[in-house]
Formats: sequence, C-alpha cells, structure tokens
Amino acid sequence: MIWLVLPLFWVACVVAGYIYTQQKGVPWEVAQTVAPAFVLEATFFLVLGVERWRQQLEKLPRAAVAALLVVAAVAPYSVGALILGSFSWMHFGAIAGLSALLSFWYVVLPHNPFADIGLLSLAAMVILLKVFAPMYPRPHERLAMEALGQAMWIRTGLFAILSVRRVKGVGFGFWPELREWKIGALYFIAFLPLAAGLGWAIDFTQPKSPAPGWEKLLPLTFFGTLWVLALGEELFFRGLLQQWMSGWLKNEWAGLFATAAIFGSAHLWYTAFPNWRFALLAALAGVFYGLAFRQGKGIRAAMVTHALTVTTWKTFFS
Repeated sequence: MIWLVLPLFWVACVVAGYIYTQQKGVPWEVAQTVAPAFVLEATFFLVLGVERWRQQLEKLPRAAVAALLVVAAVAPYSVGALILGSFSWMHFGAIAGLSALLSFWYVVLPHNPFADIGLLSLAAMVILLKVFAPMYPRPHERLAMEALGQAMWIRTGLFAILSVRRVKGVGFGFWPELREWKIGALYFIAFLPLAAGLGWAIDFTQPKSPAPGWEKLLPLTFFGTLWVLALGEELFFRGLLQQWMSGWLKNEWAGLFATAAIFGSAHLWYTAFPNWRFALLAALAGVFYGLAFRQGKGIRAAMVTHALTVTTWKTFFS
C-alpha cells in the first residue's frame, strides 16, 4: 500500500508546489530545483500523520527514535542547500544541535510538567526569534526557504511529544471527522463577529481586496495551514497546555482562558514587538480554538477553526 500512496503523494506535492509558486510569481525553473527538499519534508510529515507508520517507529527504543528525528531534521536542509550550493557546516551543526535538543528532551529529562513546559518554551522561542531564517537562504525573494526550517521544527517537536514522550488522548490526526469539521466551522462563524467588533474597537487593520488568483491559492493556504501551523500549535497549546493548565488550576474554564492568554502573548512578536492589537485578537481566537477543542474532545476540531481563521486573515487582511 505504501508504494502506491507515496508516489501519489509526491505528485500531489509537486502539483501543489507548482500552483503555489506560479501564484506567488516564483519562476518554476527556480522552484523545481528545491522541490526535492520540500517533498522530503512533506514525506516526513506524512509519516507523522499516519498512525500505523508512526506506531512502527515507536517500537524502537526512545533514544533510537530521537536519533532518527535528528537525521530527519537535517535531511531536507542538506538536500536543498546542496542543490543550491549554499551548504554550510555551521548551519548544518546548528540545525542538528537544536533538533537533538528537542528530540532527546524526553530521553534525558523526566516526563513531568516542568519538562513539558520547558520543551514548549524552547519550541516557541525558536519560532519567535526566527532562528532558521538565516540558515535557509532564498534562491528567489518570494520563495521562503525558511519555511522548510519552520516545518522541520514543528514536525520534530510533534514527533518528540507523540513518539518519544508518547502522550495520548490529544486526538492527533491530519483529517478531521465530519463532526469535527462541523464543530470547527461553527466556532469560526461564532468568532467572526466578535473579532470584527474587537478589531474595530482597537483600530486594527482594515480588510483589503484579495490578490488576483486568490481563489486558486485558497485550498493550498487552508490545507497548508491545517496540516502544519494549526496542527503544531493546536497540539502544543490545546492538546497539551490547555489540559495541563486546567489540571493545575483545578478548573477547566480557567485553564481554557489562561491558555488563550498565553497563546495571545506569543503573538506579541508578530511583525514588530509589541504588537498588542494582534495579540489581543489572537487571544480571542485562542478562546474559540479552546472551545472547539473542548467540544470536539481533540485537536482536530480546533485545527479547523484555526485554519479557517488564518486563511481568512491571509486572504483578506495581510
């Protein structure tokens, strides 16, 4: 079965990449040179999302799993950098070192809330500081190679939590069930008027006309957000932190609102610090992501709300 699934998946990746780069104005002769690196990263994400494949990996000792995660972390960078002629041993070592820190976190440290908070803090800090931006030079100004590093970091963190720490009960998966699609969409609809009211009250950005050809990019934007950004953030914030906060505070609602506040605070660094307007809207969105998680009993419903929100933002505001 895998020999049928993988070629079809790779073709779908190339087609999606072609559509995306054409809409972004990136010459295909440039984009296709780094396509193998992105397809490799997407393949590792596929392994993460297919539970049967992930369970095979988890039969190995935790240290062996962590070592494989480090190899998988440097592989897309190495492929892309060697093709572009920009390979740097310093950058290779930095990526290997950071990924090893994340991958071996639960091999070395005990599985307790303090270690969990430390891992979440590390994961968030690397993203917020845009550590990978200088390590992945762009072959074209509109081709964001640093996205490869961000995807790697999210994927490695997810593997560390699911396959090294082996956390259960978060409802992890790529494809929501029908019930979860409905819950996610309903909380997105409920969020919109409150977001519009808050945006008006704090004099946030005004909507704008979408870029030409936006309708062709819409599915790519939505599913790209659903399967990378929303998947990673909802696992960290709702699947883990919201549940932990609810336990520590001994109140489910206190945990939900506290997590939403932390989620909003993480967006203070968006574009320019302190972007308090964006952080307030993100905190409000976090409440609705948390409600979707609570009702859906897993992160997939929250992922839908999150992906719809980000897609709307990117299409009509950013």
